[in-house]
Formats: sequence, C-alpha cells, structure tokens
Amino acid sequence: MPSDSEELRVRKAVLVLSSTLMASLAFVWVATYAALGLWVSAAIPFAYQVASAASIYMFARARRYRLFRTSQLWMSLLLPFALQWSLGGFRNSSAVCLWAVTSPLGALLFVGARQATPWFLAFVGLVALSAAIDPALAAGAPNIPVGLVVAFFALTILGVAATVYALLQYFVRARERALAELAREHRLLEREQTKSERLLLNVLPEPVAARLKKEEGVIADAFAGVTVLFADIVGFTPLSERLSAADVVALLDRVFAGWDALAAHHGVEKIKTIGDAYMAAGGIPLLRDDHPKAIAELALAMGPELARSAAGTGLALEVRIGIDTGPVVAGVIGRAKFIYDLWGDAVNTASRMESQAVPGTIQVTPRAYELLRERYELRRRGRIEVKGKGPMTTYLLLGRRDQHAGSASRDRHDHAPHSQAITIADDGQTPASPKTENRDHGNR
Repeated sequence: MPSDSEELRVRKAVLVLSSTLMASLAFVWVATYAALGLWVSAAIPFAYQVASAASIYMFARARRYRLFRTSQLWMSLLLPFALQWSLGGFRNSSAVCLWAVTSPLGALLFVGARQATPWFLAFVGLVALSAAIDPALAAGAPNIPVGLVVAFFALTILGVAATVYALLQYFVRARERALAELAREHRLLEREQTKSERLLLNVLPEPVAARLKKEEGVIADAFAGVTVLFADIVGFTPLSERLSAADVVALLDRVFAGWDALAAHHGVEKIKTIGDAYMAAGGIPLLRDDHPKAIAELALAMGPELARSAAGTGLALEVRIGIDTGPVVAGVIGRAKFIYDLWGDAVNTASRMESQAVPGTIQVTPRAYELLRERYELRRRGRIEVKGKGPMTTYLLLGRRDQHAGSASRDRHDHAPHSQAITIADDGQTPASPKTENRDHGNR
C-alpha cells in the first residue's frame, strides 16, 4: 500500500516470495507420493499448494496482510508434521518436519523477535510430540524405498536450507537498500540543516543563534561598552535612479560583501544594512576590550574598499561614517523574520555622526575620541548642532598615529579636502553637510 513504510513493503515482498517458493517445491512431494499410491501423504502438500495460492490471491485483492501472514505461518508449521505423521515418523518421511522450522523463522522476520517466541515453542512442542509417538507411527509405516528416503533426506535438508538462505538473502539485501536510502536521505537532511544553519548565521551572530535554538522567550543583553558604526554611501540615492535595477543591486552587493569581509577580519559584528547604509558594532555579542580599535580599523578600511568595489563602474563614490561608544541593549526581535538589533544612546548618536558627517570623513563623538586618541590621529572638527543632542564637539578620524608620524606635509596634502570641508565658521559652527537628508536607520 502507498502508506506502507519501506520496511513493511520488504516484509510483505519476502513473505510472498517464501510462500511461492515453498509451494513450488511441494510439487516434488505431491508427485512422488502420488506415484507411490500414498494419496493421503500426497494430498497434504497439495492442500498446502492450493491454500497458499488462495491466500496469495486474497492478499493481492484485499491487502489483508495480517491474515495472509498468520495463515502462512500456521500452514508452514502444521502441515510438515501432518505429512511426517502420515508417512510413519521421522525415518520414513525423511524428517520432513524440518520444513516447519520456516514458521518460527518467518515469524521472526515478519512479526518480530518477541512475537516469534511462541511460534518457536510450538515447533519445539511438535518435535517433542513427534518423537514421543514415532515408535507407534513407525510400526504402521508404509513401505518406501530406502533410496527414496535418503534422496528425500537430502532434498529436505537442501530445500529448507535454500529456502531459509534465499529468504535471509532477500531480506538482508532489501534492508541494505533501505538503510542505504535512509543514509542518503540523512545526508540530504544534514545538507539542508547545514544550509539552514548558514542562513541563520547570516541573520544572527553565532552565539545568539546558538542561544535561540536552545532557549525560549526573549533574548536580550545589556553591554556596558560597545562601539557602534554607521556608514552611508554618499549620493547613492540619485545615482540609483540613473542605473538599472540589476546594476544597483550588483554594486551594493560588491560593496557590502567587501565590508562584510572587513568586519569579519577585524572581529566586528555586522548588525544590518538599510538601503545603502551599513551598521556594525564592536564588543558584541562577545565582549572585547579593544572594541573602539576594531571599529576604527574597520572604518579606515571601508573607504578604500568602496573605491575598489566601484572601480569598474567609473563612479567616484564616497562613504561617510559615524562612530560612538557607550552602553547599549542588544537582542533578537521578530518571529517570522529574526533580526539582531541594538538600542541605546550610543546607537542614536553614531547614526547622527554619520548623517551629519562631511562626505569622505569618519566623524566620532567625544566619548569615542577619548578612547582612540592615544593610538589614532584625530582632528577636531568643532561644535556642530546634533539633532536631539544639541551642540556637540566632534572629531574626524584620520588614521593610525604610526602612519602620520613625521608625515605632516603628506597629511596636509592627503586630507586637503577634509580641511576645506571642516573650516570653522565665524560663529564657531561647522558648515552643514552637503547631504542634509536625515535617513532613518531604525535606531534613532
């Protein structure tokens, strides 16, 4: 039946095979004993053939496997003993009762180990009964030629052995095929599970994904010190209107793939992308003391990576970056689609640093400045009006100190655009950024 398991289909096929095989071999006994005029003895295997053919036919029509199995086990158990008793015992029948051993063996294969025990005990009991009545049976045994008795001994041994071997061979091969198919399905399942794990890790950090699989409820953590970075490709929105959809996606894919590789290299956790904006954080979900340094290294590498990714397009793209550091709350939100996100003043302020930065610069807060100034070259931009924060003194991250030492003239040349862009106005305020739209990063 279509709903049958692979193992049950194997059991049914083996039972039909064994029934057909034993019914076919019974022709030898029917013909031989009929030729000797032993009609009762010939009728017993003939009755088995007829009953076996009828049960196979009924099973094919009605699919009543349990009835078919039980009838075959009973016939294979009782009829060999009946034939032996009709022939006058063990010797004269060539121990034809040996065929009855196929009944407990069949029960073992088709029913189960525990259910096969009663069938084996019944076989033992019938053998003991046959031994007890054998002298009385032998006294009235019909005359069968000695050569035929010996021949039937050999035929019984070979027939039973061949039947048992064929059954076990077929069953073992079928089980091996089923196990091989199961192993193949298991490998496919493992591949799909690996894909699912990979997809989950594309959405969540590995430690968070591991917790999500084990824990129920809200996953949220508070971190005392995290450095947050926001990056935005300058002028990408109007640029995307001039490019085809495929070119826009391909370009962003190259850029973000490069930034993802940089984030992984520096041990920084990418949080999300929103349009052409990129958010990353250092110090989560695994704590690290050098998170400001890791974010600074990432920020310094993002501009050159953007230029490399856009080199083949002929587009002169720039990135502006904002950085802040401080306490945040991190957690997983959503049910249908998971997202790992951050909340806190450092997140909002880093976003403001990016949106109000001069194109091509990395703008940091005073908190980030204090943590970076000993290792990195930073320049005071001045006081700017930060939305939601008021006036704030900000700084521009230029590079590592060891790269700027003794290179004052080169530094002035390399950063000339920056110097022009950050000239302090007479009122002490820095001129507004050329790009004034205030993109909502979802954390403000």
